[in-house]
Amino acid sequence: MSNPVPTIDRMLGGPLGDHAAPGGVWLRPAPWTYLALTLNYLLLMIRQLPCLSGANNLWPSMCYSDISVLYYWRGLKDGQIPYLDSQVEYPVLTGYFMELGRRIVLLLGGRSEPGLSSADVTTATLIFFGSTAFLIFALFVLLVRTHLRMGRPWDAMMIAASPAIVTAGLINWDALVIALTALALLSWARNKPIWTGVWLGLGIAAKLYPLLLLVPLVVLGARTGKYRQVTQTVAATAVAWVLANLPVYLATPDGWWQFWKFNAERGGDLGSIWYVLKLAGFDLADVSWAEGALLVLGTSLLCGLLLLSRRRARLAQGAFLMVALFLMVNKVYSPQYVLWLLPLLVLARPKWLEWGAFTVAETLYWVAIWAHLGGVLDTGTQQDRLYWAAVVLRIGVTLWLCARVVRDIVAPQHDPIRADGADEPDGGVFNEAPDASWVVALRDAFDRR
Repeated sequence: MSNPVPTIDRMLGGPLGDHAAPGGVWLRPAPWTYLALTLNYLLLMIRQLPCLSGANNLWPSMCYSDISVLYYWRGLKDGQIPYLDSQVEYPVLTGYFMELGRRIVLLLGGRSEPGLSSADVTTATLIFFGSTAFLIFALFVLLVRTHLRMGRPWDAMMIAASPAIVTAGLINWDALVIALTALALLSWARNKPIWTGVWLGLGIAAKLYPLLLLVPLVVLGARTGKYRQVTQTVAATAVAWVLANLPVYLATPDGWWQFWKFNAERGGDLGSIWYVLKLAGFDLADVSWAEGALLVLGTSLLCGLLLLSRRRARLAQGAFLMVALFLMVNKVYSPQYVLWLLPLLVLARPKWLEWGAFTVAETLYWVAIWAHLGGVLDTGTQQDRLYWAAVVLRIGVTLWLCARVVRDIVAPQHDPIRADGADEPDGGVFNEAPDASWVVALRDAFDRR
């Protein structure tokens, strides 16, 4: 028997290994995605230069960041610890993150104590902003890495290349919560319900919105009969949230309550439909009640859809719809909230058309809010209605995106994830799970009516 003709891979050292990507680095999504994120973040840092140089006008610099401002106004420059010494309007994990930044200032030679000169305060503020920006970049890297490890890795490019990072990445500390939420979804995809709950609990301790993800998780868990896994996640969520909050609550109950009190008492604020109605002369007496009523109604309809649809919705679809509903009826829509919805949109409907519409609407809103706050669009004039229009456009595009996702649920052949016959690659125990018998009976009874 003659020897086989040597192939090029044998001549160069043997066949490709199991983890080698055909085409090498040039066709792998990870390097290009990280490169896009890095360039995007560099643009963000360049955009912050006017504010770091002393510009304080909201327009036209549009480089405002809570990070530097709250370092000064929440007493961190004077060595005050969030919650213990100063009131902070965020959940505790964000406060911990702020305190971490203050400790880094001290570690890097800056000063944080009362009576500092303006030069010392400026130096410390720059160190605080720079170190926080580095940590936030690391969180964005974690976010992108998490999405690279889920279903369709090239979809992570929609996050890495998004203008939302350039416009909103350093307005606040929201990169922390979106990274934790992504870790929760990845943990669920890897059949790790307890870790899902840990990351969700920590996310809720950073910003409240990850709590909303429990709604589709519980409904889909009931639909598929995965009670044990869902119970583990809910229990772990509660434990992680309590453990994160308990030190602050025990040390200063009043400081802990500040976040809840602040959000309960605020009226219709920037970016919300309630704020537009207020500017138009229709100031509702109780915005909290109206918001709550719409949220309950929308959540009820969503739960009905998730439970009774002919084919089970994917968890990412339910999560996107739930968070989108909350952001449409919420009493405020800060420009950084775009970061909450972006990763969920990429998981729910990873199509460049929808990504583009979302990007345009959110970018126009970002420009409009700084123009509005900067006095370019004078309140009460015809010009100010451009700001109203930007808010309405943003909400309208979000509604359109929700309609597209609902269509994917009702008619799964339109779902990009299910187009190749897959069920739910990132669904964990939901993937290929049949409906519970009681759900089938309920749906049949509903269909006969």
